[in-house]
Amino acid sequence: MNRIAPLALSCLLALAGCHKASDTDQADLSRVNAAPAALPVAASQHTTVPSIDTHLDQVERDGAPVTVGGMSLQRYAFQPSPQPQLVVSLSQGEWDWSKEGSLHVDMQNAMPWAVTLTVDIDGADKDQHLHAVVPVPAGPPQTLVVPLQATSPRAMGMQAGPPMPYTVGGKRVLLATTVEGSIDLAHVKAVRLGVPAPTAAQSLLFGKLDTSRGDHDLRDAYTGIVDAWGQYTRGQWPGKVDSDDALRGGRHKFKAGAAQATATAVPVDRKGFDRYGGRTDVPAFKPSGWFHTERRDGRWQLVTPEGHAFFSLGVNVVDDDGGRTYIEGREYMFKDLPPNSGRWAPFYGSDAKPAGEQSASHGLAFHHGRWFDYYSANLFLADGRHWRQAWRSRTADRLQDWGFNTLGNWSDDALTQMHRFAYTRSINIAGVFGNVSSGFDYWGRMPDPFDPRFAQAAEAAVVQATKDVRDDPWLLGYFADNELAWAGQGPQGRWGLAQGTLRGEARSAAKQAFIAQLKSKYGTPAKLAAAWGIRLDAWDALDATNFAAPTPDDAHPAIADDYSAWLRSYADQYFRTVVQAIRKHDAHHLFLGGRFAVSTPEALASCAQYCDVVSFNAYADVPEHGFDVAALAKLDKPSMITEFHFGSDDRGPFGKGQVPVWTEQQRGEAYARYIAAAVSNPNIVGAHWFQYVDQPVTGRLLDGENAHIGLVAITDRPFTNFVEAVRAANRKTGY
Repeated sequence: MNRIAPLALSCLLALAGCHKASDTDQADLSRVNAAPAALPVAASQHTTVPSIDTHLDQVERDGAPVTVGGMSLQRYAFQPSPQPQLVVSLSQGEWDWSKEGSLHVDMQNAMPWAVTLTVDIDGADKDQHLHAVVPVPAGPPQTLVVPLQATSPRAMGMQAGPPMPYTVGGKRVLLATTVEGSIDLAHVKAVRLGVPAPTAAQSLLFGKLDTSRGDHDLRDAYTGIVDAWGQYTRGQWPGKVDSDDALRGGRHKFKAGAAQATATAVPVDRKGFDRYGGRTDVPAFKPSGWFHTERRDGRWQLVTPEGHAFFSLGVNVVDDDGGRTYIEGREYMFKDLPPNSGRWAPFYGSDAKPAGEQSASHGLAFHHGRWFDYYSANLFLADGRHWRQAWRSRTADRLQDWGFNTLGNWSDDALTQMHRFAYTRSINIAGVFGNVSSGFDYWGRMPDPFDPRFAQAAEAAVVQATKDVRDDPWLLGYFADNELAWAGQGPQGRWGLAQGTLRGEARSAAKQAFIAQLKSKYGTPAKLAAAWGIRLDAWDALDATNFAAPTPDDAHPAIADDYSAWLRSYADQYFRTVVQAIRKHDAHHLFLGGRFAVSTPEALASCAQYCDVVSFNAYADVPEHGFDVAALAKLDKPSMITEFHFGSDDRGPFGKGQVPVWTEQQRGEAYARYIAAAVSNPNIVGAHWFQYVDQPVTGRLLDGENAHIGLVAITDRPFTNFVEAVRAANRKTGY
C-alpha cells in the first residue's frame, strides 16, 4: 500500500488532530462520533488534519467498538427507508486524491445473509461522482477496495468478474469490480456508504479507511486467476483438475479405437426409433426422403426422412475451439501458459484487429491480439496427437447417451458428417451492403434487404452453406443469420426499425423504399403531415439524414399503421430474398427461420409466411416466457427453440449466463422443467441447448462471455450431476 503525501488527507472518517507526516492517512470508523483528539505522532513531524463532518441519515450507531480478526470495527444499523446512508465530508474544503488509486474500508457484514452496499464518492461538481454497488457476503471481516476510476469486468476483457471476496496474504479482499461515473479526484467533497431500501434494519461494521496509489489493487484481483488447464485458480468444485494425470482420468473407456475413428462411425441402434431418431412406436407419416414438418391431430411434428415423428433435442457449438481467450496484454491473469512454440504452437492464434462495431463489444478491452485455446490444448494433453478424432468419437457417444439427437448451430462439420445425428447449417449473410439501425444493434445494424447487393450476398452465402450438404438427408435445415435487431429497446422499441429507416441517409435503399410506400398511400406531403401531426412541406424533406421520425401516439394512429406496414414490407423483403436463394440451390431442406432474440409481430408473421419453422433463442424459465407462444400458434407454423440455457457460478467460470440459477443441481432441475414444457406444447418441434463446453474463465473471443453454461468443462470433463439430469429429462420426452 502506497504512502500518501502529508497534506493529502485520504481518510474518510477521521479525528481532527495530528499525525506523522510519513504515515499513510487513515481513520478508525469505530470512533466516528468521538470528540476530536490527538493521534500519536512524532514530536518533530506533524500536520494538522482538517475536521470531519459525519452525517448519519437513517443510520444508527450500535454499541461499542469491537475487535474482529485484528480489525477495530463499529457496528451501524441501516434502518428501513429509501436510502439510509452514512455521509462523510470535510467541514471546510475538499480532499485531493489525484495521486490515489483505490479507497480501502475495513468492514464486516453482521447479517446472516448478503447485504448490498452502495458507495458514492462525490466531486465538487454536483454532476461528478463515482458509484459502486457491492454485494457484501456474510462471514468474516474483509477490506473493501473501491477503485477511484470507472471500471468493470469488461475493462478487463470479460463480461463477469471473479467472485468476491478473495484471500491474499491471509486477508480477505472485497473488490468493487464495477465502478461507474467520473470525478476530478483533486476535488473530492464527500463519501456516502448506503444500503438501498432495506425492509428491515441491516447491520454493517466499519473500521479503518485509507487509500492506496496506482492500479495494483484492481490488477491484483485479476492476477493469476487461470491455471494451466484454463480453470479458475481460487475456487474448488467437484471434478476440478489438478494435474495432467487427473485430466486424462476417465478417458480410457473412450480410447479404444479412437485413433481409427472416422467420419463413417456406425450409429447406435435404439429400439423404437429409426436411424435418424424418429419414433417408430407411433403412427408413421409418409416418408419424403428429407426432414419435413406436418401437423396431425392439432400438433406440429418434425418428420424424419423415413417418415417418423421427431422432436429435435439439440446442442449448439459442439466444436473443439470453444476454449479460445485473448491473452495479449493481460498475461498476468494466466498461470503456467505453455510456450508459443513446438507442440503448443497450434493452440495459439492472433486476431489483428477487433471485430466490427456492435453493442456486444461496447467497452470491452483486450478484444484482439494473441489468444490461446485451452479446450483444444486439454484435449491434446488427454488424447495425444489423434486428439481430434478421439474427441469426435467420445463426444458423439456422450451426446447419444445423454439423449440428444441433433447437432445444433456452429457445430463441427466433421462431426455432423459422422451421420449419427441430425444437424443444422447457418447461412451467414455478410458483405458490402446497406444497413439500418433499430436502436438495439447488439450484434450490429440490420441488413438492408432493399439494397441489390444484399440479394447478391445472400445468394453467395447460400451457395457456401449448401455446398456438399444439399443432398444429405441428415441435414435438418438452414437458419438465416442469428439474432438480428428486428426491434429497438424500451416501450416504443417495436417501431425502432421504422424510425431508424427514416433517420437514415437519402442514399439508403430501405429509406427510399419506405418513402415510396408513403407517397403511394398519401399522394401529397400535406396529407402525410396531417396524418402524422408533423410539418412536411415537400417530399424531399424526408431525405434529410436524421429526419425526426415521430413516435406513434394515440392522437395520430396513422403513424403506427404506417410503421407497421413498413415493418412487414421490410421483413418480407428479407425473408423472401433468402428463401428464394435457398430454394434455388436446395429444394429439399427446411428453412428454419432467423433465430429471433427480439422481434415484432410483423417480423414473426413474415417469417411464418416464408419459413418452414419459426425459430427463437428463448432464454427464460419456460418457453412461453421467452416468446409469445399463443400469437405464434395463430400463424399456423411450428416453432423451434434454438438457444436456451441455465447457468450458475459454482463450477469455475464467473458468469451465470442469460438465465441464472444458484447451483449445479438447480441447473438440472431447470433443464428438466424447460424441456418438459417444450415437448408438451403442440407448436414446438425442438429445443437446442447453448452450449456444449463451458465458456473460458476470461471470456470468449467474440464478446467476452464467460459463463458456466456447458455440459462439459473446459477440461472436457462432464458435469456429472447435471448431465444425469439432462439424460433423464431427454429420455422422459420419449424421443
